[in-house]
Amino acid sequence: MNTLYRETIGEGDRHLVLLHGWGLNAQVWRYTAERLAPHFCLHLIDLPGYGRSEGFGAMTLEEMAEIVLAAAPEKAAWLGWSLGGLVASQIALTAPQRVEKLITVASSPCFAAQDDWPGIRPDVLHGFQHQLSEDFQRTVERFLALQTLGSDSARQDARLLKSIVLGLPMPGVEVLNGGLEILRSVDLRQPMTALTVPLLRVYGALDGLVPRKVVPLMDELWPQSRSEIMGKASHAPFISHPDAFCSIVESFLIAK
Repeated sequence: MNTLYRETIGEGDRHLVLLHGWGLNAQVWRYTAERLAPHFCLHLIDLPGYGRSEGFGAMTLEEMAEIVLAAAPEKAAWLGWSLGGLVASQIALTAPQRVEKLITVASSPCFAAQDDWPGIRPDVLHGFQHQLSEDFQRTVERFLALQTLGSDSARQDARLLKSIVLGLPMPGVEVLNGGLEILRSVDLRQPMTALTVPLLRVYGALDGLVPRKVVPLMDELWPQSRSEIMGKASHAPFISHPDAFCSIVESFLIAK
């Protein structure tokens, strides 16, 4: 049976949906949620096939966005990290009337590197897809380690991410491969130029998966959006710098 897991916590009358990244689950937001819960009503969702949202197979970005949207409040702000940023962006494109504001964190409309575009080399993503079938857990651990490289608290952050993955049911290989395929093939750069929803993009200055070189390109492509680069942060700035991260999020969401 396909069941999408959603946990709702918090005091505020403003709704905020949080979407995690590849391989993980909504537990990744636990420290962020502690800080934001006094101000917002938070909806923490395990993406289809991840964590407690069991019974799903591989799916396209559009399919994933449709399932997540069906479980969300009628109107909310959306915050998506990495792969979750793509899902939240797709939702903002297909149902802008349901999205008050959009925040993407360490995310890119096009994760795969191209001639004129910084990103993850396609051979790296292909390598992960190949290795998943051979050594499932080690491949996930390698990807988690990549997400924290460079930050002052890299080892501690990597341990935390690993405990979040291992603390709940692991996604199946089919689901993880489907997620990698989304990261490898999706390109929302042009569709997002028509976005009318207020958009904040948060980056880690030391991120190896979404390099900071992408920021000025996005500033030019989406001049109506705002960008913030967090110094000394890598791919998981909300884990390495939780207070600074939550301050950025709050000020954007509360601003008129």
